[in-house]
Amino acid sequence: MVEDLKRKLLIVLAVLLLLSSAQAGGTDRLAGHHCTDFQTANLLLGSKLKVQFLLFTSSSPSCGELILANDGIKNSSFNSSLETKIIIHGFRALGTKPSWVDGLVHAILHTTQVNVIAVDWVYGSTGAYPSAVENVTQLALSISQFISKLLALGVSGTSIHIIGVSLGAHVGGLVGHFHGGQLGRITDFGIRIPVGHIDYFVNGGKDQPGCPRFISAGYKYLICDHMRAVHLYVSALKHSCPMMAFPCASHQEFLNGHCLDCVDPFLFSCPRIGLLKQAGVNMRKLPKEVEVYLMTSPSAPFCTHHSLVEFHLQKKRNRVTSIEIAFFSNSTKDTVKITIPKQQEMGKRLLAHRVPLCQINSVTLKYLSKNHFWKKDESFIVGKFCAAPLPLDSNRTMSCLPWNLTLPTNMDISYELPIACA
Repeated sequence: MVEDLKRKLLIVLAVLLLLSSAQAGGTDRLAGHHCTDFQTANLLLGSKLKVQFLLFTSSSPSCGELILANDGIKNSSFNSSLETKIIIHGFRALGTKPSWVDGLVHAILHTTQVNVIAVDWVYGSTGAYPSAVENVTQLALSISQFISKLLALGVSGTSIHIIGVSLGAHVGGLVGHFHGGQLGRITDFGIRIPVGHIDYFVNGGKDQPGCPRFISAGYKYLICDHMRAVHLYVSALKHSCPMMAFPCASHQEFLNGHCLDCVDPFLFSCPRIGLLKQAGVNMRKLPKEVEVYLMTSPSAPFCTHHSLVEFHLQKKRNRVTSIEIAFFSNSTKDTVKITIPKQQEMGKRLLAHRVPLCQINSVTLKYLSKNHFWKKDESFIVGKFCAAPLPLDSNRTMSCLPWNLTLPTNMDISYELPIACA
């Protein structure tokens, strides 16, 4: 009886081990092929370039299928009739798989049915950064050769979309160069200078809201701003709120409300982050280089709506006038400050808010007076408040509260904001 009990326990243990192995991604029993994950390297083994091409599909979004050399593509689950997204990661100081890869793969396959190829070059990207940089050209050649095999199978070059992150962005650009600019699209992250047909400068391309500002935060302080681009892209794929951007000469010009539409060069269509064809814009021809700007919220899903807000003084003043404006919805509060120069009647600014303007319940205004012991500011100001959602082209006008507002000094005054949804 004791031996029978032992045998039963061993059988149960074996079944549990088998189930845990399958759940951990060791083997995909349903698809019938082995699941391959990214390699793990260390500082001593991280200089040699060992590249893996892992295929993910809608039927197996969590199981990487290793594409072997020679006839590996023909014998894989690769579907030549679908578009192909090639993901290239960047520098890996500790030799580990990038934490964002799985999320990006799932977000893409959740959005559209395509082939997703994740390029694992962890071995060549680990250790000292200069050694990783030395591997960039050879890696780009390896990816280029892989793409050439796809083209030989009848895959269209225009159906190939490279998505490069950090140092992987440089690799992606080099691959595009090797193919003479004939690939369909290249999306790269994490650089401050304009290098593409459309360059998105999110929050000016520098400090990102929600990222720590002090070195005491450790690694997150170093990497948060840089890696925000990946999280924004994943969020844009997973959520319906559009991350719309606007062409402008500079970030400050954008914040000051001087770039309100997308007439030139996008023919009244504004570019959006994500997988939309041509970023969702209409163009007579591809621009050489267009800088576009947008703001985001501090946390996922990050997307915001942009509105122009204005305050028109009833009379000019001999000093600078500052007014704080806050939009309130059922669950959000978003603020901005308008500054009206002295001897001018109107000030304007862009306000980023997390719900559409028509869902804003009320607006609160506060006149921020500056009283010094030698000179008192006016106790109140009078003027009119106006707002409008972007894009604001010639066919749309500002919506203004139908009466003049009297704002006492340093006091919140709230008003309903009756703007109907389109």
